[in-house]
Amino acid sequence: MSMIREFTKTGNFFFKHRSYLPIVLYVLAIATIWFDSDEFFSYQEWWWGLACFLITASGMLIRALTIGFTPRGTSGRNADKQIADHLNTKGIYSIVRHPLYLGNFMMWLGLMIYVGSAEFLIFGIFFFWLYYERIMFAEEQFIHEKFGKEFEDWAAKTPPFFPSFRKFVKSGVKFSFKNVIKREYHGFFASIFSFTLINFIKHLFYNDWKPNVDIEWIIAFAAGFLIYIVIRVIVKTTRWLHVTGR
Repeated sequence: MSMIREFTKTGNFFFKHRSYLPIVLYVLAIATIWFDSDEFFSYQEWWWGLACFLITASGMLIRALTIGFTPRGTSGRNADKQIADHLNTKGIYSIVRHPLYLGNFMMWLGLMIYVGSAEFLIFGIFFFWLYYERIMFAEEQFIHEKFGKEFEDWAAKTPPFFPSFRKFVKSGVKFSFKNVIKREYHGFFASIFSFTLINFIKHLFYNDWKPNVDIEWIIAFAAGFLIYIVIRVIVKTTRWLHVTGR
């Protein structure tokens, strides 16, 4: 099998299972905390937890700006398989070709830093590099086959992962808060849950197996869980977040 076919096959597999494969990092994070108690800063310092969470929040913001301005049927809206009726080259897609994956990386980066291990951070960045590189390769192969020169012209001036803000072209689509809320509330709560879980595990491992969670994460978890339940009920019982004409 040629390298192109191998990369495409692997990338499509990662693409299909991209919501589940990063769970590997949870297991490795727990193992790291168990074997390595050295931290960048103490997990009990509220400002350190906030700084790490703000990095994660920047990833949420990138995803929100991408999803909120992305029209239906474009390359940024596919979920389970490669779908693109139109090539999206405006808005955030005019400064970076894969903004959703950049957002995903930033969301995980904050959590990986909060784990507090340099070795784990280096491994995590390397893992995501290989993981998303294959996905981006497979996605671009699909888009190139479908759009040809239009894709080549866009790719020639738009970086794949690190944004170039001077190339920004305004999107002609109105921002949809409803679409962002509907698609991102799972990730929002998962991020808060992840930080709370790491804080709980650190307390457990570092304090003679005494279960505890710092008060700021208890408050964040409670608020996040309440927001999640409210949105979940709205999604399941109403059409308030239904988006048409996009």
